[in-house]
Amino acid sequence: MARRRGRAGSFEPVRGGGATITLDEVEISILRSLAVQLLELVGPGDQPADADDDPLAQLFAEGPTKPPDDPALARLFPDAYEETEDASEFRRFTENDLRARKREDALAMIRVLDAGGPVLKLTEDQARQWLGTLNDLRLTIGTRLGVTEDEADELYHLPDGDPRKPLVMAYLWLGGLQESLVETLLR
Repeated sequence: MARRRGRAGSFEPVRGGGATITLDEVEISILRSLAVQLLELVGPGDQPADADDDPLAQLFAEGPTKPPDDPALARLFPDAYEETEDASEFRRFTENDLRARKREDALAMIRVLDAGGPVLKLTEDQARQWLGTLNDLRLTIGTRLGVTEDEADELYHLPDGDPRKPLVMAYLWLGGLQESLVETLLR
């Protein structure tokens, strides 16, 4: 009997770099759905329409100067400085690139998931992109749930009838995947 690469639901290192994981169809479907939702949430940002057509314009495209109104987006794109003027300037020149990177990372995850499973093999670059997307998904879900350090232990003890339970289960599962991938990349 051939040995399957990767323990179910846990990342394993690949010789030469990267990682592998075995996911069932339901897990792949959930992860893909969450990544697509993240793409929709992150969106293109406030980049000028003509900047997509002109590479030089892309270099000088200015982004938003205020934090997003959506709490999840504000968590994904926090202010870099407490001072309003410095934070606005920094955001104006970095948020569009940060949005683009988050989209690229989520798309990389979707491409691997679409390539087929149950055994998924990630290159080193793909593993780093997955790590970024797993982190973004956890931050988004955690924000939607209102997770704080003080209340994190409560999540493990929600009654089955609590309407937050499915989202909490996804949050905890993503945390396990993220931890497993970090440990694998550090080996």
